[in-house]
Amino acid sequence: MTDIEPSAEARQRAAPALERLAALGVAAETHWHRPHFTVEESRADRGDSKGHTKNLFLKDKKSRYFLVTVRDDAELDLKGLHRHIGAQGRLSFGSAEKMEALLGVTPGSVTALAAFNASPDDVRFVIDEALLAANLVHCHPLTNEATTSLRPADLMSVMKACGHDPLILNVEDASPL
Repeated sequence: MTDIEPSAEARQRAAPALERLAALGVAAETHWHRPHFTVEESRADRGDSKGHTKNLFLKDKKSRYFLVTVRDDAELDLKGLHRHIGAQGRLSFGSAEKMEALLGVTPGSVTALAAFNASPDDVRFVIDEALLAANLVHCHPLTNEATTSLRPADLMSVMKACGHDPLILNVEDASPL
C-alpha cells in the first residue's frame, strides 16, 4: 500500500487513537491512503493480504448496540447472528447518528479502535476468532483515510484497557455453510 499525504482533518481524526496506542505501548504502523468506504475499495489499494477487517455497527430490538469486527472476507448470517452474540431478537444496522454518538466515527470509518471512544455500557464488541490468529490486524484509526496494523494481542490489550471484554466469535460456526 502506497502512503499518500493525509489531509489535516484526517490526521486530526486519527490523532487520539494513534496517541492512545503509543501511550499503551502498542507497536503499530499506520499507512495513509485515499478514503475507503467499502472492503472492495480497500482491496483495490492493498490486494488480498490477510488480517483486514469488516466492521458492522448493529442494534437489537432492545436498542442494545454491538460492533462486530470480522475478517474482511467473512460471510455473516445477519438473520441468525443475534443468537451467537447475546442480542435480543433480530439485528439491524445502527444509525449514522448513533454511530457517531457512541463510537465517535462516521460511516466508512467504523473500526475496532472505536473502543477508545465507546463506553462498555453502550456498545458490546464482538471480534472474529480468525482475526486473532492472523499475524496482524488492520484497522482504521478512527478515519477511513488510514489503516493501522497491530498485533492481535495488542488489539485485545487495547480493548481491555478501554474497559471492554469483547466476545470472541467463531464466525464460521455462526454462519450457514
